[in-house]
Amino acid sequence: MKPVTKKRKLLAVVALLSAGAMTLSGCGASNSGGGSGEASSTDNPSSNVDQKWANCKVTDGAKDASDLKADSKKDITIGAFNGWDESFATAHLLKYQLDKEGYNVTVKGFDAGPGYTGLANGDIDLITDAWLPLTHADYMKKFGSKLESMGCWYDNAKLTIAVNKDSKAKSIADLESMSSDFGNTLYGIEAGAGETKVVQDTMIPKYGLKKMQLKVSSTPAMLSQLKKSTDAKKDVAVTLWRPHWAYESFPVRDLEDPKGAMGGAEKIYSFGRPGLEKDNPRAAQLVKNLAFSDKELSSLENVMFSSKEYNGKNNDKAVAEWASQNSDWLQKWEQGKLTGNQK
Repeated sequence: MKPVTKKRKLLAVVALLSAGAMTLSGCGASNSGGGSGEASSTDNPSSNVDQKWANCKVTDGAKDASDLKADSKKDITIGAFNGWDESFATAHLLKYQLDKEGYNVTVKGFDAGPGYTGLANGDIDLITDAWLPLTHADYMKKFGSKLESMGCWYDNAKLTIAVNKDSKAKSIADLESMSSDFGNTLYGIEAGAGETKVVQDTMIPKYGLKKMQLKVSSTPAMLSQLKKSTDAKKDVAVTLWRPHWAYESFPVRDLEDPKGAMGGAEKIYSFGRPGLEKDNPRAAQLVKNLAFSDKELSSLENVMFSSKEYNGKNNDKAVAEWASQNSDWLQKWEQGKLTGNQK
């Protein structure tokens, strides 16, 4: 749950990009995460990509749930993927809302493989962190026909290069000519992370960054440098990803990537076990109504996981605090009026 665990999704990126995933229309590499290889179950996940998953809108399937009665079946288990902050954020947000309505919700952590297996077998009722069409392509090929899609709730999951908001750099291409502004350094994360591989093997060569040196370290070290530099109002460039609470906690923004070197954006879906919608129609509708913009998701994750807030120590209390400050958002959620990043 700490930032260092955000390696877990990134290993999938390497296989995806090397297999030509960047040529796929409208989608690209997965975002962060990935240390254990759980993000994908084969060496060539792009061979299993189903492009239909790239066409989802976060408003699909949303409708007013205000008049729906509480479900008679109250016990619900939500599986959250270990190390994926947005997974626990959405799981505990659903737990917060459903617990208020008298449900008995349990959030359990899983690696992706066991999580999908448990969902298909009915041992888990719901997961909220399916990355499509690329990162979890193999799991969809294996389990998709058994699962109930609850739609996508986020549409901007991707790898990024971020800088302080007041930097004069607009594009990754600017880093070479402006390298001295950044101390000739791009602060990276773990050596084994997929994003590090993408930056080294794809981004740096594509943009001809000869002056900028990638400093491979760790996610906590990168975040520490980001805080240190922005506090001192100095220019800084880091490898980052969306979704991440750093966008809320620090004054940073993404550089444009005109050459598509970091890959495109994926969608994040929720899936239910077989029969979930029939057994729990109100709970299922609330899941379908879920939609987050970058700002909203960063705000929730910041309260839950940043070191100056709850630091991943008490997810239920953190969500309750965030909910108390976002009552209008919660009302729109129930009414099916959330629009995510859409205008």
